[in-house]
Amino acid sequence: MRQPCATPPTSTAFLPLCRPIVRARIWPGTTPWCWARTSCTPRPKKTPRVSSRVFKGLDSFDDLNPGDLLVHRDYGIGRFAGLHHMDVNAVANDFLLIEYSGRDKLYVPADRMGLIQRFKGSEGVEPALDRLGGAGWASGKEKARKAIEKIAADLVEMYAYRKVTKGFRYDPPGELYHEFEATFGFEETPDQAKAIQDVLDDMDKSQPMDRLVCGDVGFGKTEVALRAAFRAASEGRQVVLLCPTTVLAEQHYQTFRARLAGFPVNVGLLSRFVPRPRQKEVLKAAASGQVDILIGTHRVLSSDVKLPNLALLILDEEQRFGVRHKEKLKALKKNVDVLTLTATPIPRTLQLSMSGIRELSIIETAPQDRKPVASAVLRRDDSVLRKVLEREIEREGQVFWVYNRVQGLERVAEYVRALVPTARVGMAHGQLSETELEDTMHNFWHGELDVLVCTSIVESGLDFPRANTLVVDQAQMFGLGQLYQLRGRVGRSDRQAYAFFVVPDAERLTPIAEERLRIIMDMDYLGAGFQVAMEDLRLRGAGNILGEVQSGHMCRVGLDLYLEMLEEAVGRLKGTPEAHTVETELTLGLPAHIPASYIEDGRERLRCYKTLTSAAGGAAREEAALGIRDRFGPFPEELRNFLAVLDFKQFLTELQVQKADVHINHVRLVWPDGQNAVQPERIVALTASMKDARMLPPAGLHLPLPSDVPFAEGLDRLRTALEGIRTQAGA
Repeated sequence: MRQPCATPPTSTAFLPLCRPIVRARIWPGTTPWCWARTSCTPRPKKTPRVSSRVFKGLDSFDDLNPGDLLVHRDYGIGRFAGLHHMDVNAVANDFLLIEYSGRDKLYVPADRMGLIQRFKGSEGVEPALDRLGGAGWASGKEKARKAIEKIAADLVEMYAYRKVTKGFRYDPPGELYHEFEATFGFEETPDQAKAIQDVLDDMDKSQPMDRLVCGDVGFGKTEVALRAAFRAASEGRQVVLLCPTTVLAEQHYQTFRARLAGFPVNVGLLSRFVPRPRQKEVLKAAASGQVDILIGTHRVLSSDVKLPNLALLILDEEQRFGVRHKEKLKALKKNVDVLTLTATPIPRTLQLSMSGIRELSIIETAPQDRKPVASAVLRRDDSVLRKVLEREIEREGQVFWVYNRVQGLERVAEYVRALVPTARVGMAHGQLSETELEDTMHNFWHGELDVLVCTSIVESGLDFPRANTLVVDQAQMFGLGQLYQLRGRVGRSDRQAYAFFVVPDAERLTPIAEERLRIIMDMDYLGAGFQVAMEDLRLRGAGNILGEVQSGHMCRVGLDLYLEMLEEAVGRLKGTPEAHTVETELTLGLPAHIPASYIEDGRERLRCYKTLTSAAGGAAREEAALGIRDRFGPFPEELRNFLAVLDFKQFLTELQVQKADVHINHVRLVWPDGQNAVQPERIVALTASMKDARMLPPAGLHLPLPSDVPFAEGLDRLRTALEGIRTQAGA
């Protein structure tokens, strides 16, 4: 646990004013300012994520509490009732208790935790618990499977079409490209440089690119898009950059024009900010090929937009476009390069990358001198908020004051003016006329306003380097993803930035609102977008992502299992060989667990169990075990047994053993009826070569374990003896 600082840092002088309310975040013995997250205690540098495990970001039970919903792959949705130490056949081991409908109870051995996932569904929707042995779970899974097959077919159809379509092949980057590259005013971070190279390599291929670039706000995704756009435009091809909001389109337009100044590339803008006469000029120029890069909102998807040489489509935050727009995008994507930029990717977007439908580049390295935004949750207090505004204005900075309803925004602006009468206050929301909104954003951009009172119209992608304080009014009314994106609007320079989430009263917060605020405070580090995206979907559901019908299926089986089934369906349709392995069911006749005397905290034991049982292989499990030993000391015998059993179980699963009884002096193995994993003559030879070994009809085997060596070593010897059967099974 992070320790409190001895003294507040000078750069956060006003943080003692904060009055934290989220009780779960207050550490014993600390002062309130220490709870408000600052950069005074540096976090350890985060290790890069491996892309093939990105989607599995929340597969641990770190915060699992009794009463939480779980999904068992075979038995359905139940309620977690704690970790229990039980004697079964005179042998004590640990079990997870899951309670089902009708007071049914399921005790899950610790080695089978890989079959369990936390249930993630729609916010505020409590699913019915399944009944053990009932047909409801199997029926729900089957309905979800059929619906998923339809989605997978659409995805694979697009995938197959793009695989056979020949895209435009570019010449190697020439002198003009390298000259443009040199005008970048910063040093690329390693992740950013790799993402740029990934995109350039994709553009070299004959088949169209479909790459997703994930990176936190301000981590350099726009520069990746600029390099790709310049390469396409410099070879006479056209580019479209599609943005979810007019304000973001305007800012991208200004950014592209500034970066491309001095190069023979024409940039056009289409949005409601652009007067109709000018729109006609842009449309005419685009149709004749004179516009190289066209930036705009969904307006660029209109039927009157003609781009004869279109080769690259860049999507900024694709998930924010509606279903109607996505259908038009689907048609547009078929034979052009597609580059998608996102800060907080939705899990389905990531799943497409995991399934091989799209390629994935991750930018996790923060730019040099970038500081995490110091964050705090505050009760409404006029004197505190007044000082927050005055301190930012005194250092010649600017403030975003965000209130998420157009109705009442004028009243909020008056409140801000009353707090600091000398402040220059502007107001922005989506219902202003184009001219009013453009003038307000222009004035704020040029420093002619101190405070911008606005709706979440500023949520996506906007870059105002002088704005380094954010006040989110009525923060409990915002979604988690919105809060994270809004916090990304500040801290875009080397100055320390601050975010204040203001709520009326802690006692009146709903549990979900308090959970959102707890998460946003916990995920204050740079590059937290993945975790926020996962938690956001868990809290708010997937209706606006998958569509209402698919959301219903997702809510029946849970998000993790839904996406797992989607990945499997895509793999089948793509012809990927499917592994028909069924996890071996173990019955243990010896103590094999993590003793409470070794790890006293039950939640910590649960976390260690999950880490060990979900490890991808022996090497990963060994690494996890070393981490446990470093923290808690040498392993007791029960834990050594548990680790040996997990390794042996993985081997038996590969050998297609259905059930195994593991005792201190012998092992019984049972294969499923009709299997072809082993040859009978090999089993006969094995039993003949081992004393006390015997066959157990119809498909079983009793094998002794040596008594002169420790249990783990005995399992290793038995595994060596069984290797011959495994070799024949793989023949």
